[in-house]
Amino acid sequence: MHPKYKRMLEGLAKKETIKKKKRVGDKWSLYILKCGDGSLYTGITNDIERRFRMHQNGKAARYTRTRRPVELVYQETCGTRSRALIRECEIKEWPRKKKEKLFSGTRD
Repeated sequence: MHPKYKRMLEGLAKKETIKKKKRVGDKWSLYILKCGDGSLYTGITNDIERRFRMHQNGKAARYTRTRRPVELVYQETCGTRSRALIRECEIKEWPRKKKEKLFSGTRD
């Protein structure tokens, strides 16, 4: 993991121990879509079904509008929006092969 993101996660952990309150609706997820042209798109949402429908209908990200149809190949629950954003940045730095290993379930 990139040192910058590691520091961000450590800061978030400290904040969470101070607050110790869980807000209702903190169910943010990270997802990876495989587009019609074979490219991969990574994003976050708090409602995966709604967001997937938006991508399929061309109403979501500009990137996926011209690359339909899209297929949901991976999703993981991150908890808070901050954690989801950090995880998204981390995965977007990865090379394609590493992303493919993530959603195919293989490890090296």
